[in-house]
Amino acid sequence: MPKKDNSNNRSKKEKGKRPYQKSSSPRLSPDKKKYDLIWGRQPVLEALRAGLPLVRVEMHEAAFGGIIKEIIQKAGERGVFIDKKKLLKLEDDIPGQNHQGVIAYMEPYEYLIVQDLLEKAMKGKKVPFFVMLDHIQDPQNFGSLIRTACAAGVDGIIIPRDRACGVTSAVFKSSAGSLAYVPVAQAVNLTREVEYLKKEGFWLVGADMSGEKPFFEADFTIPLVLILGSEGKGLSRLLREKCDLLLRIPIVGEVSSLNVAVAGGIILYEVFRQRSNR
Repeated sequence: MPKKDNSNNRSKKEKGKRPYQKSSSPRLSPDKKKYDLIWGRQPVLEALRAGLPLVRVEMHEAAFGGIIKEIIQKAGERGVFIDKKKLLKLEDDIPGQNHQGVIAYMEPYEYLIVQDLLEKAMKGKKVPFFVMLDHIQDPQNFGSLIRTACAAGVDGIIIPRDRACGVTSAVFKSSAGSLAYVPVAQAVNLTREVEYLKKEGFWLVGADMSGEKPFFEADFTIPLVLILGSEGKGLSRLLREKCDLLLRIPIVGEVSSLNVAVAGGIILYEVFRQRSNR
């Protein structure tokens, strides 16, 4: 396999390694569209706890409660400016959203590359486990999968750079803040990445309705990449052919398939169950 040229990605990574360094300046760029927005009390609090690159938090002047106090405390510890505003001013950038009186501006998300995920996972004491998403389009599905992946101990998520949902404020919101704890790598070519991971000792397991055996009969205690297909088309032909094993979720009744976030959650927790019983 030809050696990949990741010089551009490496230079970007070196400029913004995790944990992120945050600006203490209260000023925002005149072009507010450059920032990712996070809204809601718990998502903003989780972003502060995880050290995401927040530039500024805007808060309703009458907001109160335990989470509000913790947001103020964490923002102070991390040097993130808090600007208290009237309700109408607060809603200028996110009209109609349930922001609960708290909005945060964040520098654009810094994706990792697959090699970074592998290096980080190898430093841990458990058998590594990644999830690869084959062109998931819906931010709610993406966010839900991140949330479940976080709860099930996934080491990282791999997504394609093009024709797929990336990390957005809607994804962060639907992940309930879990995105702050699950690293996401972006790849130009998923097929090339699965070949690389195979050489590194991973088994590639795809979820597919035509799978040769039920998911609960598989051994998930090995170094694993679980591949989930897109909402409409499922797994692409190339990725399906690269999988070491295709698994199905048995279904009875009139429903022919499950939502990708639901299907992914079922298999993720079977992986978690098997590894917990070792």
